This record gives sequence, structure tokens and C-alpha cells, in this order.
Amino acid sequence: MLWRVPQKDHSGRSMTAKKLKRCGWGESDPMYLRYHDGEWGVPVHNDRRLFEMLILEGTQAGLSWLIVLRKREEYRKAFDNFDACRIARYTEKRVQNLLSNPGIIRNRLKITAAIDNARAFLKVQEEFGSFDKFLWSFVGGKPRQNRFKRLQEIPTRTPESDAMSRELKKRGSVLLGLRYATPSCRRLAW
Repeated sequence: MLWRVPQKDHSGRSMTAKKLKRCGWGESDPMYLRYHDGEWGVPVHNDRRLFEMLILEGTQAGLSWLIVLRKREEYRKAFDNFDACRIARYTEKRVQNLLSNPGIIRNRLKITAAIDNARAFLKVQEEFGSFDKFLWSFVGGKPRQNRFKRLQEIPTRTPESDAMSRELKKRGSVLLGLRYATPSCRRLAW
């Protein structure tokens, strides 16, 4: 089945229409369809958007991506629109409030991981100037254009995802095992 790249990407920039194949999973639910056509594989260079994906990926651990997508808007509200400076200052009281929010995945480990990841994110920004510069350094600053024919061909890990995961863990990130870093890399068009 053919589809077109959206006329505008998620940041509002115009894009050239092309015909490409849609992944099978992208047609299984209207929310997946919007995500697939508007975000999957679209390069991201906005630190806040990258941080959002980092947090949502950690939240996904053990769950389907669709569950996380369905809760995404509530996550934006609950986690101060993914403002890492604010999240890094969350207290135990805030954690308790989040644990009582039925709009998000109420798992203490995932909530405290988001706080730890906010602190690590800020360290990366300070060290590299931006989270964007740090992440894209693993692929020389350019998206990878793979030509996989089936979802099963996509590797579960790559040298780049291993290195990215290792470096993030060194800076205090959690819930970033190779299993979690690789989907982010694919979503960032690596």
C-alpha cells in the first residue's frame, strides 16, 4: 500500500510529497496511522520533542506503543509539557500526585525514571550544548536511509544504539536498555 509523506512535518515545516510504503503496523489503528504518517522516521532536532520521546520510550517498557500514544496528551499535561528543568525538580509529593493520575501509566519506577532522565538530559545539554547535537552525533548528524522490506529485518540493536544507550546511562539515564534505545533511533530516522 502506498502513502505520502505529510505536507508538513510535526514542527510545521513543509515537506515534499513522496510515495512510500506504509509499515503494516501503521494501519492497525487510526492513532498509529497518524503517528506513522506524521512522525515515524521524520528527523527530529527539537530538544523538547527529543526529551518527550526519551520519556515516552521509557514509559513504553513492557507495553505497546499504542498504549503510550493514547496517553500522550495526558503525559504532556502531567509532566509540564516535558519541560526537563521542571521535571528534574519534582519532589516525592509530585511523584505521589502522578501515581494517582489515571491518565498516565501509574508505575513508580517509570515516573522516577522520567525524573532521573530529566536530570541526565540537562547534563547532556550542558555538556554538548543541546540534546539534539548529542543524539545526532551517533550517526554523523545525518538520518540513515535504510531500505528494509519487512519490519522483521530491522535490527533490534545497532552499534549506534548500543553507544547511545551506554552514553546516556553514564550520565544517569535509566530505563534505556538496548531494547528501549533502538526504537527511539528508528523513530528519529536513524
